Amino acid sequence: MALGFWNVAQAHPNKVFLVEPDGTEHTGAELVEASNRLAHALKDLGLEPGDVVASLLPNSAVYVQLYLACFRTGLYLTPINYHLAPPEVAYIVNDSGAKAFFTSERFADLATKAATEISVPANARISDGEIEGFRTVDELIEGASTELPQSDVAGNTMHYTSGTTGQPKGVKRALAQIDPDTMGEMMTFMISLFGIQPEGDEVHLVVAPCYHTAVTIFGMGSLHMGHKIVLMDRWTPEECLDAIDHHQVTHSHMVPTMFHRMLALPQEVRERYDVSSMTHAIHSAAPCPVEIKQEMLAWWGNSIYEYYGATEGGGTLVTPEQWRQKPGTVGTPWPISTIKIFDDDGNEQPPGEVGTVWMSMGEYSFEYKGDKEKTDKSWRDGFFTVGDAGYLDEDGWLFLVDRKADMIIAGGVNIYPAEIEAALLTHPDVGDAAVFGVPDDDLGEQIKAVIEPTAGVAADDATRERVMDHLRARLGKQKWPRSIDFIDEMPRDPNGKLYKRKLRDPYWEGRTRLI
Repeated sequence: MALGFWNVAQAHPNKVFLVEPDGTEHTGAELVEASNRLAHALKDLGLEPGDVVASLLPNSAVYVQLYLACFRTGLYLTPINYHLAPPEVAYIVNDSGAKAFFTSERFADLATKAATEISVPANARISDGEIEGFRTVDELIEGASTELPQSDVAGNTMHYTSGTTGQPKGVKRALAQIDPDTMGEMMTFMISLFGIQPEGDEVHLVVAPCYHTAVTIFGMGSLHMGHKIVLMDRWTPEECLDAIDHHQVTHSHMVPTMFHRMLALPQEVRERYDVSSMTHAIHSAAPCPVEIKQEMLAWWGNSIYEYYGATEGGGTLVTPEQWRQKPGTVGTPWPISTIKIFDDDGNEQPPGEVGTVWMSMGEYSFEYKGDKEKTDKSWRDGFFTVGDAGYLDEDGWLFLVDRKADMIIAGGVNIYPAEIEAALLTHPDVGDAAVFGVPDDDLGEQIKAVIEPTAGVAADDATRERVMDHLRARLGKQKWPRSIDFIDEMPRDPNGKLYKRKLRDPYWEGRTRLI
């Protein structure tokens, strides 16, 4: 069976491969024709293999068509977070060296302000819809050929890291000298690791913005596998359940925050939707609290799969059955990967000892575009790290404890906020939680917790005391927060990633953290 989008679309031209958030459906033949025209239009703009196209687009047919066009012609696609400020968008466009910039009239104000600072020529500023100073997609592709472009090299994505420290950096991989059809087939590897089969009636639900690396990998990988993909525009717990029920979704990529929020729905709401079609709810991005995952397994059955990876690469995988035997693990290495734990001096750690997680994927490599120093610090003897802390048990299973940069050092004791956050999230009054270190003249740092209360719960001392009683029964005294603050809404992006620095940085203004 030939995989890769163009092969499966040719075999099934009338099959619906894409459903947009508004319900608009697109067949294989329609997607091939639209992406072919875009590909030829990009070539007519003068773009050549290795060039970059930046996009500021919502989950839409245009994004999927642009991805396919870039993939078909050896171009890099750099999707940009549309929650950024105009200077941040402009920085990524310019830093990537983009020769074309695509956006949507939905982001007209953001795109227009960013455009005043970007170097992309006017004729290569393209909008899905009308924006002053931009050409429309329809104008761009008018008269463009619908013939399948031929190329000896497939394109790739160059996603930018979230920029937790300093400016975000593009994670750039050299283009493999492999044709798009063959590379499309190879793009199904990640999904196949979970036992998901090609073609058939499989349906993948895209629950988060496509500017996230994993969302693109799993969404577009499903397309290359011959699956239908259904796009959500804005994730809410009930709309997610409704989409699963309505489209008979079989697999999706999620994050633990989504699990927590779906579990928080009233029982009668949860029972309203049939989720029995789900065979694979694959999650990553952050450690999942053990109790949360146990509840999801009880609700959705053995469909909760987990892996560990990053924009830079990965990783590990654990099936539901394996996780039940090793609660809390993020799995064992992929067939192409090796995991090692090193201390700060470069010594490999024995089983059970926490250190920095380093990964190897054979001959695979990447660079942080324009930042040789960061690239060099991230690599050691063929292994790379993204700064996570964890340990391997005696059987080789990986357990994460936290991001190393988020670790709190209080009185010389290393404290990992993720453990405290997991305990907080099991209290019914806590809708969301973040834990981090704030300055302490005596201890160096002290533990601060910030809580988004569950709807209807008061942000008062009585709630603080109930939550603290809950923690005292579960954690050692050294892990108790010295203070708890309340917040109306936690600063998370639509994929569930917590921007902890927005909470922590004000406390450290004028001070220097040791980590």
